[in-house]
Amino acid sequence: MNKVKITRLDKSLPLPTYETSGSVGFDLLAREEMTIAPGTIELIPGNVIVECPHGYMLAVASRSSTPRKKGLTMPHGFGIIDKDYCGPQDEIKIQVYNFTDQPVIIHKGDKIAQGLFVRVDTFEFEEVEQIKDSSRGGFGSTGGHQEKKPGGISQHAKESLEEATTK
Repeated sequence: MNKVKITRLDKSLPLPTYETSGSVGFDLLAREEMTIAPGTIELIPGNVIVECPHGYMLAVASRSSTPRKKGLTMPHGFGIIDKDYCGPQDEIKIQVYNFTDQPVIIHKGDKIAQGLFVRVDTFEFEEVEQIKDSSRGGFGSTGGHQEKKPGGISQHAKESLEEATTK
């Protein structure tokens, strides 16, 4: 098992654990009790500072039950914890939005989000004037409304296939 350096700010709360042998994420616990007013965004202290291993980032995602049980969601989808975010003041905080019309109380020790280590690479950017001669479209453009050629292949797919086979 790989080891990761971690600091708990409140030692009365347990270290994160993987709840089952098949879990890919570990629960992050609220360090303090707080009330999230309706329609507001707040940061819930997650009680830990984590040093990500080289080649990894830590993704912070909502637990699947949090919106249904608590009426909270992460307004940005998920959080990214960089490898160098591990100084003495770099506690992981979970950004939440209360989408209900009632205050939501978070208790100390509540499981509020989950963390997942994700392998990442970094790259150098090579600036070019144009990458390709044609654009594929976006926001649903692969949903079948492009002009199809005989055999059921879109013009874009045909051009991509030709490009790949000539390299």
